[in-house]
Amino acid sequence: MLQSGTDSASNLARLRTAAARTPTQPQIWRALGDRLLAAGDAADAADAYLEHVRHSIHDPVLMQAAAALAANRIPDAEARLRAQLREAPTDVVAIRMLAELAVRVDRIEDAENLLRRCLELAPGFREARHNLAIVLHRANKPTEALAQLDVLLGDDPANPQYRNLKAAVLCRVGEYQPAIAIYEALLREHPQQVHAWLSYGHALKTEGHTARAIDAYRECIRLDPGFGEAYWSLANLKTFRFDDAEIAAMRAALADPRLGDAEVDQDRRLHLDFALGKALEDRADYAASFTHYASGNALRLKLAPYHADDTSARLARAKQIYTAEFFARRKGLGSPSPEPIFIVGLPRAGSTLIEQILSSHSQVEGTMELPELTSITRALRRASASREPGAYHDALTRMDGAELRALGEEYLTRSAKHRKLGRPYFIDKMPNNFAHVGLIHLILPNAKIIDARRHPLACGWSCFRQHFARGQNFAYDLADIGRYYRDYVELMRHFDSVLPGHVHRVVYESMVADTEHEVRALLDYCGLPFEDGVLRFFENERPVRTASSEQVRQPIYKAGVDHWQHYEPWLTPLKEALGDTLTEFEQARTRSG
Repeated sequence: MLQSGTDSASNLARLRTAAARTPTQPQIWRALGDRLLAAGDAADAADAYLEHVRHSIHDPVLMQAAAALAANRIPDAEARLRAQLREAPTDVVAIRMLAELAVRVDRIEDAENLLRRCLELAPGFREARHNLAIVLHRANKPTEALAQLDVLLGDDPANPQYRNLKAAVLCRVGEYQPAIAIYEALLREHPQQVHAWLSYGHALKTEGHTARAIDAYRECIRLDPGFGEAYWSLANLKTFRFDDAEIAAMRAALADPRLGDAEVDQDRRLHLDFALGKALEDRADYAASFTHYASGNALRLKLAPYHADDTSARLARAKQIYTAEFFARRKGLGSPSPEPIFIVGLPRAGSTLIEQILSSHSQVEGTMELPELTSITRALRRASASREPGAYHDALTRMDGAELRALGEEYLTRSAKHRKLGRPYFIDKMPNNFAHVGLIHLILPNAKIIDARRHPLACGWSCFRQHFARGQNFAYDLADIGRYYRDYVELMRHFDSVLPGHVHRVVYESMVADTEHEVRALLDYCGLPFEDGVLRFFENERPVRTASSEQVRQPIYKAGVDHWQHYEPWLTPLKEALGDTLTEFEQARTRSG
């Protein structure tokens, strides 16, 4: 039976009275919010829901769910929260907590939807809005994240958490100068914040302010002498050299008996190991250097397990689908834009050098390792009925020309935020995109694809000595690296066969040996006229975000080409995993001169 207006008003009055009489009872505020929302009074309902948030600590059901979440008892927490939301679908606290749980299990899209529902009910729920900004940042939606942060900062402009996150998002889209200004203001107000100093140092490094970055990293160490990530950040400048006192300090920090088995302690250890590996490498103590690199890699692999079979299966699936006939049937589909230039391959194979050379051309803009294609593949994976490795390729087989073109246009739209100079062409140098060459050609058939390749042992060793921030879990075991390199070469050989001439290969050693010849061939492939500036790429002042940022600000030097040979006694697992791939590369190099 429908309630009359009089009954509804009477119920509202009773709930208001109850809330005034016992304001710490969250269930009353939620019931009041529900009644107001049903009456069409969304503004007052939002205020009631905020009161529910404020007093939720008195709700035993929510506190039990919170305890389960804090203890990382994910199934228990999820069961409690879902049961609560079946009983009370507008419990904004439970919705926010379920979103936090979704983030932990990498259901980012679910988390975003839940948090938007929170804010639909209670727009003033700042914690939920802050969570949404973080989720949008993680989901590679920086423009939307900045919009949420602007709302938060409009209400609380001095909030250090909001400002710190805004600086991080600005760095994501290449706006380093305003990000640096935010970090500097934050550190004037909160000079003891070690992680803010670290982020500040990273932004300075990317902008080319190396001396200031070193000062920022050293301030981290002054505040926290065992902070391994700051030592690794110094090592990762590549051109920095540790002195005796710094090496002794790293060794002392690594030997600190207070370091246990907790993840945070292992993280400290592995960063110190990588930094000591680099410090001892620079002193030609290669045996001790390798010991530290191996220790750091073992810890990193423990924290980020890798399954080589999944990668092999994913790439095998791509070879099955992307045949010459497959592409012939879809010729001319996708977006016709010639603007993107993709540089693919393995990390540490010379892609940053190629990017720096091309971005020194007046018609080409260098951006960064763009995550846009990865975001598209995730959406395709969700659309696929299969959960097998490489399943997103199956989703592509069912798409028509309009859908493929829409994906190409989506990529261009997503990438636009990274383009600051208005040049006709731009570079996406995400190396892992080699696994998505088929997708690239389907949705952007006129895009250029450059395969950056390096001697397998040089590339493999360089990956092993590099601690990557994320996304390169194959790089922490020599055998895994060898297998990954072999799988990559086999996939690129497949595309050479089914798309002859479409991918241009640049071998790092050839670029170093005869730079002008290789650069002219590269420009010819891209359809670009030669310009003298491309040979003076080291004068290019653009921001560079990768580990090679300091090296590409110098002229090409040959000393590092065969540096891996110092570690050859320990590279047997890498050689064995590479198998014939190593022999074939060396034979090809011999034939080419």
